Amino acid sequence: MASLPPSTAGSSPTSNPATSTPSPAPSSIPPPTTSTEPLNAPADGTLPRFLENNPERTGYDPSLKWWMNYFRILTGKVTREGIEHYREDRYRVNEKRDCERCEEYRDWLFEHSPTVRFLRDKVYALNGTLDASNVVCRRCPGRVAENGQVLRQSGGFSPDHGILLCANEVRNRGHLEDTLAHEMVHAWDHLRWKVDWVGRNNLKHAACTEIRASMLSGECRWTRESLTRGNWTITQQFQNCVRMRAIQSVMARPTCKDDVHAAKVVNEVWDSCFSDKRPFEEVYR
Repeated sequence: MASLPPSTAGSSPTSNPATSTPSPAPSSIPPPTTSTEPLNAPADGTLPRFLENNPERTGYDPSLKWWMNYFRILTGKVTREGIEHYREDRYRVNEKRDCERCEEYRDWLFEHSPTVRFLRDKVYALNGTLDASNVVCRRCPGRVAENGQVLRQSGGFSPDHGILLCANEVRNRGHLEDTLAHEMVHAWDHLRWKVDWVGRNNLKHAACTEIRASMLSGECRWTRESLTRGNWTITQQFQNCVRMRAIQSVMARPTCKDDVHAAKVVNEVWDSCFSDKRPFEEVYR
């Protein structure tokens, strides 16, 4: 992520809400990113190794015109890795346009979205503030790992800074609404409970807040799963989506060993956290 750390919020399944103390609202945001770092990072035993583009290996040549590379992609002369490097370069070129569109959507949602307005009011009731000063749009660079996995995300929450919306990953206003609602649930959880964000002491916190955020944001509703992700399963589709996204998020924590560990933690808190609809009364989206 370019400007903010990734979303790592979580509500504790064992916390007592009546004795929790609200934390200060996030108040500052770092300046817009101007990073031009290559799509790689040194392997140090703890971080995944990321690949830098090599035209001979990927078929994508940044020295050519964009439309020439696009034609090469259409004709199958560029590998999947090369397509991701091409995508990143186009994001850099269109950064200003993407951020302006993201900010337009964000402002509209704060004015007209019932979900966003409701969560904003609930955060305010806990002495927190979420507005254009700490809900920011930035370009979020993706990374191509050595194993071929592409690492991307559409937003993040930082207790010290606020909410980051990844402008280059925004598909449309509905997608941004889901992303913003997800991160606002994290913000509410942060103010409502004392949260172990990165799982230094207890990964159950991270698992619980990810379950709640995916459940309450609308990102797992049937229309989103079927029309956007091509998942036409009827039985247990919603639960499976929430569980899968929670496991993926927990896996990103530095103290998580692997997918088996992540699934175990999610399963341990599933019943209590999946039934916790606060600050809503029901799942409305």
